[in-house]
Amino acid sequence: MLDTTVLPPAPVGGAAPKSAAARWPGVLLSPWSRLSLLVVLLAGAATAMLLFEPQKVLADGWPPQLGGVAAATAFAVAYGLCTVAFVPRPLLNLAAGALLGSQFGLAAAVAGTVLGAGMSFGLGRVLGQDALRPLLRGRWLTAADGQLSRHGFRSMLAVRLFPGVPFVAANYCAAVSRMRWTPFLLATALGTVPNTAAYVIAGDRAQTPTSPGFLIAMGFIALSGLAGAVVAWRKRHQLRDC
Repeated sequence: MLDTTVLPPAPVGGAAPKSAAARWPGVLLSPWSRLSLLVVLLAGAATAMLLFEPQKVLADGWPPQLGGVAAATAFAVAYGLCTVAFVPRPLLNLAAGALLGSQFGLAAAVAGTVLGAGMSFGLGRVLGQDALRPLLRGRWLTAADGQLSRHGFRSMLAVRLFPGVPFVAANYCAAVSRMRWTPFLLATALGTVPNTAAYVIAGDRAQTPTSPGFLIAMGFIALSGLAGAVVAWRKRHQLRDC
């Protein structure tokens, strides 16, 4: 007898169609899916900070069982997490001085700054770079990306030395560019020391606002803010002429 079984048609091109289960990993790991995850993580972190209200630490004081290196280490970790969640660094620097004093406060604030910058840079590089780089088509965006990619250390050092660019925004802009990890972290560590030290000293001497240390720190903060505004204004015109 002849076999009359009807066989299913062969797939076109000899390749079997992918099942929905096989396509899910590609969808979940796509650039826009990772960018969406980044947005969700940052929104969740910001919401957690609003609910936790870290400024209560200033009113309630630091846990008495923590002191010295242990307190500085704990504060540095908390500082880094808070910067990722968009807590302003000036407030954290003032808190570092008020709670830990000038020496331990400065060490904790700089360490927390580098930690927070590294976490933001890593998140932006892994979850946001692939989706956002194709959007860099505007003249200003292209010029800024080229500056960060070709002159990473120098550009980031200038950004950190002269306040004006928000800390988190600078981290994610650097992550989207082709800047490498080492110049980014090194420029962050060096560039944030002067301004951070001024805020930490101001926080440490806040109870004596007429003391020379407090007045010098506040004067430095005002002058650096003015210098940052001038540099930003000049840079804006240079980018416009590019």
